[in-house]
Amino acid sequence: MTTINDIPLATIDGESTTLAEYTDKVVLVVNVASRCGLAPQYAQLEELQKTYGDKGFTVLGFPSNQFLQELGTEDAIKEYCSTTWGVTFPMFERVRVNGKKAHPLYQELTQVPDESGKAGRVKWNFEKFVITPAGDIHRFRPDVVPTDPKIVSVIEDALP
Repeated sequence: MTTINDIPLATIDGESTTLAEYTDKVVLVVNVASRCGLAPQYAQLEELQKTYGDKGFTVLGFPSNQFLQELGTEDAIKEYCSTTWGVTFPMFERVRVNGKKAHPLYQELTQVPDESGKAGRVKWNFEKFVITPAGDIHRFRPDVVPTDPKIVSVIEDALP
Protein backbone atom coordinates (compact mmCIF):
# COMPACT_ATOMS: atom_id res chain seq x y z
CA MET A 1 0.00 0.00 0.00
CA THR A 2 1.38 3.38 -1.03
CA THR A 3 1.21 6.17 1.51
CA ILE A 4 1.68 9.92 1.23
CA ASN A 5 5.25 9.37 2.43
CA ASP A 6 6.02 7.22 -0.65
CA ILE A 7 5.04 9.80 -3.28
CA PRO A 8 8.08 10.76 -5.37
CA LEU A 9 9.13 14.40 -5.02
CA ALA A 10 11.88 16.47 -6.63
CA THR A 11 13.74 19.17 -4.74
CA ILE A 12 14.18 22.57 -6.35
CA ASP A 13 17.69 21.34 -7.27
CA GLY A 14 16.25 18.30 -9.08
CA GLU A 15 17.12 15.67 -6.48
CA SER A 16 14.66 12.82 -5.90
CA THR A 17 13.14 12.41 -2.46
CA THR A 18 9.89 11.62 -0.64
CA LEU A 19 8.13 12.78 2.50
CA ALA A 20 9.52 9.62 4.15
CA GLU A 21 12.66 11.71 4.75
CA TYR A 22 10.55 13.80 7.16
CA THR A 23 8.39 11.12 8.87
CA ASP A 24 9.77 11.94 12.32
CA LYS A 25 9.02 15.65 11.88
CA VAL A 26 5.98 17.88 11.90
CA VAL A 27 5.82 19.13 8.30
CA LEU A 28 4.07 22.22 6.94
CA VAL A 29 3.51 21.76 3.19
CA VAL A 30 2.65 25.02 1.42
CA ASN A 31 2.17 25.96 -2.23
CA VAL A 32 4.09 29.18 -2.72
CA ALA A 33 4.24 31.82 -5.46
CA SER A 34 6.78 34.62 -5.69
CA ARG A 35 4.53 37.20 -7.35
CA CYS A 36 1.48 36.65 -5.15
CA GLY A 37 0.13 39.31 -2.82
CA LEU A 38 0.45 36.69 -0.07
CA ALA A 39 4.22 36.32 -0.66
CA PRO A 40 4.97 38.16 2.62
CA GLN A 41 3.83 34.91 4.28
CA TYR A 42 7.32 33.66 3.35
CA ALA A 43 8.59 35.73 6.30
CA GLN A 44 6.24 33.95 8.73
CA LEU A 45 7.06 30.54 7.22
CA GLU A 46 10.74 31.28 7.80
CA GLU A 47 9.93 32.46 11.34
CA LEU A 48 8.27 29.09 12.04
CA GLN A 49 11.29 27.32 10.53
CA LYS A 50 13.70 29.23 12.77
CA THR A 51 11.52 28.77 15.89
CA TYR A 52 10.75 25.06 15.54
CA GLY A 53 13.28 23.75 12.99
CA ASP A 54 15.61 22.28 15.59
CA LYS A 55 12.68 20.82 17.56
CA GLY A 56 11.40 18.38 14.93
CA PHE A 57 9.61 20.64 12.45
CA THR A 58 10.12 21.81 8.89
CA VAL A 59 8.35 23.90 6.27
CA LEU A 60 8.36 22.39 2.77
CA GLY A 61 7.74 24.92 -0.01
CA PHE A 62 6.15 23.81 -3.27
CA PRO A 63 6.22 26.59 -5.88
CA SER A 64 3.21 26.53 -8.19
CA ASN A 65 2.31 28.60 -11.20
CA GLN A 66 -1.25 27.24 -11.08
CA PHE A 67 -2.51 30.77 -10.36
CA LEU A 68 -0.04 32.40 -12.79
CA GLN A 69 2.01 34.13 -10.10
CA GLU A 70 5.26 32.15 -9.97
CA LEU A 71 8.59 32.93 -11.58
CA GLY A 72 9.62 31.01 -14.70
CA THR A 73 12.51 28.86 -13.49
CA GLU A 74 13.58 27.01 -10.37
CA ASP A 75 16.78 29.12 -10.29
CA ALA A 76 14.75 32.36 -10.32
CA ILE A 77 12.52 31.01 -7.53
CA LYS A 78 15.54 30.00 -5.41
CA GLU A 79 17.15 33.40 -5.92
CA TYR A 80 13.95 35.25 -5.02
CA CYS A 81 13.26 33.18 -1.90
CA SER A 82 16.82 33.44 -0.68
CA THR A 83 17.46 37.12 -1.33
CA THR A 84 13.99 38.53 -0.61
CA TRP A 85 12.89 36.39 2.34
CA GLY A 86 16.02 34.58 3.56
CA VAL A 87 14.33 31.21 3.08
CA THR A 88 16.25 28.31 4.64
CA PHE A 89 13.55 25.63 4.53
CA PRO A 90 13.50 22.99 1.78
CA MET A 91 11.98 24.02 -1.53
CA PHE A 92 10.78 21.72 -4.30
CA GLU A 93 10.27 21.86 -8.05
CA ARG A 94 7.19 23.68 -9.31
CA VAL A 95 4.03 21.59 -9.12
CA ARG A 96 0.41 21.76 -10.17
CA VAL A 97 -1.91 21.72 -7.17
CA ASN A 98 -5.29 21.33 -8.90
CA GLY A 99 -6.83 19.52 -11.84
CA LYS A 100 -6.10 16.32 -13.71
CA LYS A 101 -2.37 17.06 -13.83
CA ALA A 102 -2.06 17.94 -10.13
CA HIS A 103 1.03 16.50 -8.48
CA PRO A 104 0.22 13.20 -6.71
CA LEU A 105 1.07 14.82 -3.35
CA TYR A 106 -1.61 17.45 -3.92
CA GLN A 107 -4.03 14.84 -5.24
CA GLU A 108 -3.81 13.31 -1.75
CA LEU A 109 -3.68 16.55 0.26
CA THR A 110 -6.74 18.07 -1.41
CA GLN A 111 -8.85 15.17 -0.11
CA VAL A 112 -8.30 16.54 3.41
CA PRO A 113 -11.06 18.88 4.64
CA ASP A 114 -10.29 22.30 6.10
CA GLU A 115 -11.62 23.46 9.49
CA SER A 116 -15.06 24.10 7.98
CA GLY A 117 -15.20 20.53 6.65
CA LYS A 118 -14.57 21.42 3.01
CA ALA A 119 -12.11 19.35 0.97
CA GLY A 120 -11.25 19.78 -2.70
CA ARG A 121 -9.29 22.24 -4.79
CA VAL A 122 -6.56 24.46 -3.41
CA LYS A 123 -8.16 27.92 -3.38
CA TRP A 124 -5.04 30.02 -3.91
CA ASN A 125 -1.34 30.29 -3.22
CA PHE A 126 -0.11 29.70 0.33
CA GLU A 127 -2.62 27.01 1.29
CA LYS A 128 -1.09 25.08 4.18
CA PHE A 129 -1.16 21.42 5.23
CA VAL A 130 0.40 20.39 8.53
CA ILE A 131 1.35 16.70 8.55
CA THR A 132 2.17 15.23 11.96
CA PRO A 133 4.54 12.32 12.64
CA ALA A 134 1.40 10.28 13.47
CA GLY A 135 0.17 10.91 9.92
CA ASP A 136 -2.63 13.35 10.79
CA ILE A 137 -3.14 16.13 8.24
CA HIS A 138 -4.56 19.54 9.11
CA ARG A 139 -5.55 21.94 6.32
CA PHE A 140 -5.47 25.73 6.50
CA ARG A 141 -6.65 27.99 3.70
CA PRO A 142 -4.44 30.79 2.29
CA ASP A 143 -6.00 33.52 4.46
CA VAL A 144 -4.82 31.76 7.63
CA VAL A 145 -1.31 33.15 8.13
CA PRO A 146 1.49 30.71 9.03
CA THR A 147 1.89 32.10 12.57
CA ASP A 148 -1.85 31.96 13.33
CA PRO A 149 -2.38 30.36 16.77
CA LYS A 150 -4.43 27.58 15.11
CA ILE A 151 -1.41 26.48 13.08
CA VAL A 152 1.11 27.04 15.85
CA SER A 153 -0.90 24.93 18.31
CA VAL A 154 -1.12 22.04 15.83
CA ILE A 155 2.66 22.25 15.33
CA GLU A 156 3.46 22.48 19.04
CA ASP A 157 1.04 19.68 19.99
CA ALA A 158 2.61 17.33 17.43
CA LEU A 159 6.31 18.04 18.06
CA PRO A 160 8.20 14.89 19.06
